[in-house]
Amino acid sequence: MSSDLNAVRKARTILLTTYKRDGTPVETPVSIAFDGDRAFFRTYHKAWKTKRLRNNPHVEVRASTFRGKARGQPVHARATLLEREHARVAAKALARRHPLLQAILVPVAHRLLRYQTMHYELRPDPE
Repeated sequence: MSSDLNAVRKARTILLTTYKRDGTPVETPVSIAFDGDRAFFRTYHKAWKTKRLRNNPHVEVRASTFRGKARGQPVHARATLLEREHARVAAKALARRHPLLQAILVPVAHRLLRYQTMHYELRPDPE
């Protein structure tokens, strides 16, 4: 298993594996975007993955189809919640990479549903 995020650089969607408190893995497809060497994804505050990430930021990512069919080898990573200007950088990167979905549809849906948008950065995790 690799710890290099370049393995998912060409992917538009990744399969994000987070872990429950008992260690059970949960896979979720999410959009990914890069700004230089930094990799980002977003979710909302009431999503179960947000709670799992609060408890355990260690994740696995792998390239996937839009519907979540895994492609390629898993990569160990650590998800870090971003705030303020760092979150804006992530939002802009996602909007550039996914103009319809992440620049229009997701922000509008989050606003209408009154969700707080959570931006995360993925960093290689050799663990």
